[in-house]
This record gives sequence, structure tokens and C-alpha cells, in this order.
Amino acid sequence: MDRSLIAMNWLVDRDYINREVYNGGALPKFWSIITNMPDYTKMAETVRRLEAKYAFNPELAKAQMDEVMLGIEGVSIEDGKYMFNGEQVQLIFLIRNDSDGTRVPIGDYVANQLESIGFAVDRQYKRSSEASPIWVGGNVADGLWHLYTGAWSATIIDRDEGDNFEFFDTPQSAYGFSSTWQAYTSTALGTPYGDLADKLAYNKFTSIEERDAAMAEMLELAMEESIHVWLIDGKNFTPYAQGLAVTYDLAAGVDGSMIWPYTIRWEGEEGGQLKWGQPDLFVDPWNPIAGSNWAFDQAIGRATWGEAYMIDPHTGLLWPQRFDRAEVTIQEGLPVGKTLDWVDLSFEDEIVVPEDAIVDWDAENQAFITAAEKFPEGTTARVKSVIYYPADLFDTVKWHDGSPLDLGDFIYGWIISLDMGKEASPIFDESYAPNAEAILANYKGFRILSENPLTIEAYSDAYQTDAELNVTTMWPSWNYGEAPWHVMAMGARADEAGEVAFSGDKADSKSTETTTVEWLSLIGGPSLEFVSNWLDTSIEESYIPYADVLSAFITPEEALARYENAKAFFAKYGHYSIGTGPYILDEVYLTEKVATLVQNPDFVDLADKWSQFGDPKVAEIELDGEGSVVLGGEFAFDVFVTFKGEAYEADEIKEVKGLLYDATGQIVRVLEGVLVEDGYYTITVPADVSAAMEAGASKLEAVVVPFTVAIPSFTAFEFVTVK
Repeated sequence: MDRSLIAMNWLVDRDYINREVYNGGALPKFWSIITNMPDYTKMAETVRRLEAKYAFNPELAKAQMDEVMLGIEGVSIEDGKYMFNGEQVQLIFLIRNDSDGTRVPIGDYVANQLESIGFAVDRQYKRSSEASPIWVGGNVADGLWHLYTGAWSATIIDRDEGDNFEFFDTPQSAYGFSSTWQAYTSTALGTPYGDLADKLAYNKFTSIEERDAAMAEMLELAMEESIHVWLIDGKNFTPYAQGLAVTYDLAAGVDGSMIWPYTIRWEGEEGGQLKWGQPDLFVDPWNPIAGSNWAFDQAIGRATWGEAYMIDPHTGLLWPQRFDRAEVTIQEGLPVGKTLDWVDLSFEDEIVVPEDAIVDWDAENQAFITAAEKFPEGTTARVKSVIYYPADLFDTVKWHDGSPLDLGDFIYGWIISLDMGKEASPIFDESYAPNAEAILANYKGFRILSENPLTIEAYSDAYQTDAELNVTTMWPSWNYGEAPWHVMAMGARADEAGEVAFSGDKADSKSTETTTVEWLSLIGGPSLEFVSNWLDTSIEESYIPYADVLSAFITPEEALARYENAKAFFAKYGHYSIGTGPYILDEVYLTEKVATLVQNPDFVDLADKWSQFGDPKVAEIELDGEGSVVLGGEFAFDVFVTFKGEAYEADEIKEVKGLLYDATGQIVRVLEGVLVEDGYYTITVPADVSAAMEAGASKLEAVVVPFTVAIPSFTAFEFVTVK
């Protein structure tokens, strides 16, 4: 438990920030899970109780911070100031002054609050590209900062946000390449927080009830640790020119969505030009494994990267983008269901992993490890998936340099994702090891059932409650982009030579006073010279990476052709950011922060492939009831649910419920709504419940959860109760 960070929650008034900075247009936020989204709604009783417990209380914040500071040897309080060795204790606060401009008033408010209880605050106003090398890419032990005005963008409707706690708060995170995340030792695996975060990330539960109990416990722990002190969930808008059409994601908007590059167009026109304004660009180096995760960079990058699936912008489920269909088998008893027809779902009492399944990587001997070798007594899995790619996959999908997609891309991507986390590997990255360890703890292997058409069978102990989210595609993409094996191999050779590193953490740790190891960027800077040199060497050698394994999938002639294609691509475009997406990164101006995209002439899909998504059916609620009721008797509320003025069909509504609050502000009971007819429900407060309520100003908060969109709708009705 971090008592100083708990005090920070009491020190800040989230309602004040919402009112003064966002004009009431945002939502107060206490956790990494998104306010009013599925998990938040499901855990409403817990979140409302904890929101009340950790609400603004500056007196309590001051008292607790005093105890913490006076517990540090040498610290005293003089004239209300925290002093150490005769000087006031100073906090370095990195405050972003770009983006939408809101972080300056937020940062100043937080700084004012800290100064009000005794700290001195060094306010350093910086753009994202100035701050990121300090808080992401730098060494946290250097002491160059203590606080930062962070912001994170949703990129999907996350139907299960249980993995957020591992991502944001533990060294096992995909962001573990940053020394900041490596410093989260109190939440590593082996600690109560780290172990519970791991369970939630990989759904190590046998029932929904068990998972929900773990989520409730994690919400408690998250406030006690407060690795991040969350303040606001923004409700942003995207202005665009009349005549421009684009599909947006209910959680991610336009720029944060996966679907925008596939649907953006000028109405009534073919082709054309579009100018897109961004608050910043090229904040951090671009590479798929541990490159820039900035929303500004990812928005542009997604236009150039392909993927095996498309994320439904209304529900967060997956649709096939490059594969045809899939089969998912789940261990009997696990709470998994399906919605879409492209996946077949079945259950088995026991899922046995075949002995020849590839389950791990031997970095020292550069060889696959089979299930028979790793699990000599045999092993089982909770999930088995089989994915079927079309027969023409390797003929129709091409990388931007003209190289056809091949099986080597799939296998290489799997190998390097583990190799980097193995200490015996020549490209070992200590910051990547916890993430690889967490993956392997649940991974049970794969088999290539057919090379052409490509069919992949995979096994895992991690599962999602939606069958559509339990498919292993093995597509050659990573957390921060997509890339072909021949580009990644050049980066890996430069990494092995000590010239670059995929992660900022490794680049910083390997750099010395006389030698700088570059954080690998495929779009600019000194990295390009190193990559180009290794490209020339690879051409001379017809180099095949991980040759003991990949020679079965790649010939020297194919390798040479790939390298020649990359060389020609670099000569034309000046970078190595090569994907399979609908656009090619044409021009890159790092200093001016300008990027130009052009249409990919080899892109295989028709422009209307994803035109089925219309306006999302977000429910509109009207809640009515008596303004004054006498406690001890039964009373009811009417809930009217519509969309664009029409009654919302009952078969499209998953749940209607009401959170009943009494005069103490606490939730008295969660009540189920009863269907009367399409668009009309009632919520009834039983007499025994009303008799136990405290009289005074009370409230019912109605929640409607549709099937058609993953965003619930909320509204509240205030009334007076009397004895």
C-alpha cells in the first residue's frame, strides 16, 4: 500500500477539474478501466463505494502526507513546508503543453494542491516529444522527474478490461520496455497485486463469478497502490470537413480506431486528397516491437499496417479481415459464448496438447521446443483454436515493397517475440523478459496444419468470454505495428551488433558516455544507416535469420529477393516502415512533423468492404418516477429506452438495472428492470428495501446495456424520501 499516492487521490478534486477545465463535458475517473464502459458498469456497486471512499478530502490528504513525509529520516515540517537538509522538498512535474491544451490547467491545479500541503513544485512545461525521452525513454533512476500529466487513448471497445491492470501497473506490461514500468517492483509477479493482475490479464478463472470477485478485489488494490492517479475520462470530438465520410469507433473515435483507413472517403468522389491535423507526430521512434505507442503516431501508422482481423467499432468483437473462418474449442464449464457466425464454438471435457505442438523457443540452440520436450508427462489447454486462411493469401497480400506475404513472416514473428525475452539470446532485452515470461506462463503451443492454404492450430490457458476473441492468428504484427521478416531481421542484426535496440530501456542501459545505442527507428535518424548497412550485408550473404528453423520456410533466393525489394523501397521512400495496409508512408519529415500517405496500389480489398457499419445504436434513456415517496412502502420508476425517437427492441437489450441510493449517498440495492414492452421497463423498490433506507435526498441511477453496442447508457432521477 502506497499511503502517499492514496493521499494524492484525496488531494485532487476530480469534479472541479471536470467543471473548470472540461465545462462538465468529461467524466471523473479513478481507475484505468473506462468510466461507464462494460466492466465499470458490471462492477457498479464496488466502484461507487470506492469513488466515495477516495473522493476529494484535502484535510485527510494533508494529514496522511504529513505522516508519510515525517516517516522519512531527515524530513521535517517548518512553517507548513516539507524540509530536508535545510531546503524545501521539491517535486519535478512534467506538464504537457500541447495536445488539446487541457493538461496545462490540470497540471497547474495539481501543482497548486501539492504546494498547498507543503511541497515545492518545479513545473516543466513540455511537448510530448520533449517529455517522452524523459519519462518513457529515460532512466527513471536519474531523478529527472517525479510526476507527469499522462493521457491514454482507447483504441478499441474493450469488452474485458481485466488486462488493464497488468498493462498500466506492472513490469510484465507490454510497456515493460520502459524503465518506468520496470521500477514498479511492488506490483511484479510474486506480489499480491502482480499475481492478481496476471490472473485478470489471462482470465485464470473457471466462472464469471470468480472473475468478478477478482475484479472487485483488484479495484480495491488499484486504489491502495495508485501506480497511476487517474483523474478524467475525456469525451472528445473529431471535427472534419463537410463531405468527408469515415467510420468511427465508439471508444476510440476516428484517429484511435483500426477501421478509419478502410472507410475514409470523400462522398461522391473516387480518390482525392485529405489534410489531417495532429497535435504532435513522430514523438518516439517507430518500430513494431517496442516503438512509439503515442496516439498521434499510431493513428498514422495504422493506415499502413495490416492485420488478420478487423475490430468491430460498435461492439469490440473481431471480424475476419485476412482469414476466412475459425473454430474455437473451450474446456467444458468455462463461461464462453459466441455472437458472430464466422466462428464455430464447441466444448470438450479435456483439451490435450499434441506432443508435436511448438510451445517454446530455445534461444541458446536456436530451435523450437515441442510439447513433448517441455511437458514430458503431457499437458492440457483451456482453449484450442484453428484458423483458416484463404488459398490465395500468399498471392494477393503483398508488403509495400512488393514482397509477397509468406509463411516465414508468421514464423519469424513468433520466434523473435520470445527470443528477445530469453537471456541466452544475442538480442536479449531485460525489459522484455517479464512480458515474455507472462506470455509463456499461459501459452500451450501451435501447429501448422496446412501451409497452403495456411491453417494454424493453437493452444492456450488464457481465454476471453467471447469466442471471437479466442482466435490465435499469428499474423506478423506486434504491439506497435506490422513488419515483414526481412526488415525485422535487419533491425535484429543491428541490435545484436550493439548499434540499436528495439526498446528505449535497452538503448539507454547499453549507451555509455562515449557510445550511443540508438532506440531503433524504421522511419528516420541514425538507425536508418545501421539498418541499411546490414541490408547490404544481408544481400551479400542471402542471409536467412534463425536459419536452423527458417530455412525450412525461406530459400536463399527468396531472401535475396526480399532484401532487394527493401533496398528499392528505401531508395524511393527513405525509410523501412513497410506494411500491408491500404496506405504507404510516402514522405517523412521528422523535424517538421509532417507525414504523407499515398494509396497502396497492391491493396487487395475493395473500398466498400467495411461499409456495413452505420450509426451506432447507443440507447437514449428517459427515467420517471414520483418526486417524493414515503419509506416503508413499495414504489416504482418508469424507464423508457429509445434510439432516434423509436422504441429500442427488447431483443437488442441485454440488461436494464437501477442503482438505488439513499440520503447517505451509498448504494442501497441494485435492482433489475422488468420488461413491459419494447422500449419500456419498470424498476420497483420493494417495501423492505425502502424501509431500510435513510430519509432525505435520494437517487435512482438507471443503466441500460444493449447487445448492439458495447457502451451502456446511464441516467439518474433524484427524489426525496420521508419517513
